Amino acid sequence: MAEKQTGRHRRPPEAQATYREVFAVGEFRALWAAQALSFVGDQLAQVALAVLVYSNTGSALLTALTYALTYLPPIVGGPVLSGLADLFPRRTVMVVCDVLRAALVGLMAVPGLSVWALSALVFATVLLGAPFSAARAAVLPDVLDGDRYVAGSAINNITHQASQMVGFVAGGAVIAAVGEHRALALNALTFGVSALILLAGTRRRPAPKRRGRQSLGLWRGTRDGARLVFGDPTLRALVSFAWLCGFYVVPEGLAAPYAATFDGSPVTVGLLMSAMPTGMVLGAFVYSRFVRPTNRIRSMGWMAMLACAPLVASAMHPPLWAVLALWALSGVGSAYQLAANAAFVAEVPAEGRAQAFGLAQSGILAGQGCGILAAGAAAQRLGPETVVALAGALGLSAAAILAVNWNQVRGAVIAAIRDRSEPAPVRAPGRSEEARANGRSSYAGDRRASAP
Repeated sequence: MAEKQTGRHRRPPEAQATYREVFAVGEFRALWAAQALSFVGDQLAQVALAVLVYSNTGSALLTALTYALTYLPPIVGGPVLSGLADLFPRRTVMVVCDVLRAALVGLMAVPGLSVWALSALVFATVLLGAPFSAARAAVLPDVLDGDRYVAGSAINNITHQASQMVGFVAGGAVIAAVGEHRALALNALTFGVSALILLAGTRRRPAPKRRGRQSLGLWRGTRDGARLVFGDPTLRALVSFAWLCGFYVVPEGLAAPYAATFDGSPVTVGLLMSAMPTGMVLGAFVYSRFVRPTNRIRSMGWMAMLACAPLVASAMHPPLWAVLALWALSGVGSAYQLAANAAFVAEVPAEGRAQAFGLAQSGILAGQGCGILAAGAAAQRLGPETVVALAGALGLSAAAILAVNWNQVRGAVIAAIRDRSEPAPVRAPGRSEEARANGRSSYAGDRRASAP
């Protein structure tokens, strides 16, 4: 009787996972530890390479070129190589990539290498990150289900941003203590330890796709992945939300010239670079812990606009404290990526997950690289404040259009989340098991049937 009085349309509370539940999963702990090691090593390597190249050449151009190589390989080879994580067991792909990267970074630590040799090794090392990231992203939904996946993604995001906040300072201290070459050797060690953690802490799963006579045609797989993502309106909207970061990443690329409008000190540069990651950490924590799954989907458009709107105020030349607050607020808004990522996982068939993730990730890197490059060129003429404001205005316009389109397709995503959150219906007399299964999963079935 009490149950009837709750109302016919009242739904049970949506299940929200806690961080404790996520860390209770042994495989996630292994994936997280391996990722954290990679983040630490990457920050160390970035500082070490910048110091090494600049001290050997004295050229800011060559130093910038070496840094740019961290963007180019995933753009060029990411969509193609990511398909390896659908053709081979994903744990195997991650371990092999880690071992190869350990060897390549170990070669970078050898004294006396030319800048061009270092650049080639950097290119190859970053290129191997594409299949590793695709395999890791594709296996995570197998390790964490439902809202635990969102909480796990939030933990990974917080770990990444926190490593950026402290990584450059810590990396500089390590390099000052042991030197550039030993710092690169430490980075090589982190890849080796990561491989051991993955071997010991994750279980082997079979490859999602069977490797037939034509299955290793990776370019064909790339084409199929693009057809899958862009042929579906929901996936197309979600990947567009992901690529929106090309606008609000601009302040990060212009932190040094922006700091020159104040006092130009390294401390100011560091404060500006850490403002957005700080907001991202706060936003990811609040968004994953205190916002219900369906409300995350509803608020994606507004959050995407929040990621861009504060940057427009840079046109008014605010003081430093206000710039830091505005950039941090932009970082808070970018937490919508958690919901977009979770919805993307739910919509993509498991056998094409790595290819779809690789395509999305390559687009993110391309948008960031091209956005920073275009912003740097424009800042030469217009000044960094104006360029940041323009990036915010363009991003806000794009986010508003995406929000309108998202409102037209989000209903099916919300319905699917509710279906996964609700308990199984009580068995009705005379109703077959097949009929009940069809009633519970009709949306999932329709989605798979419509996939290209």
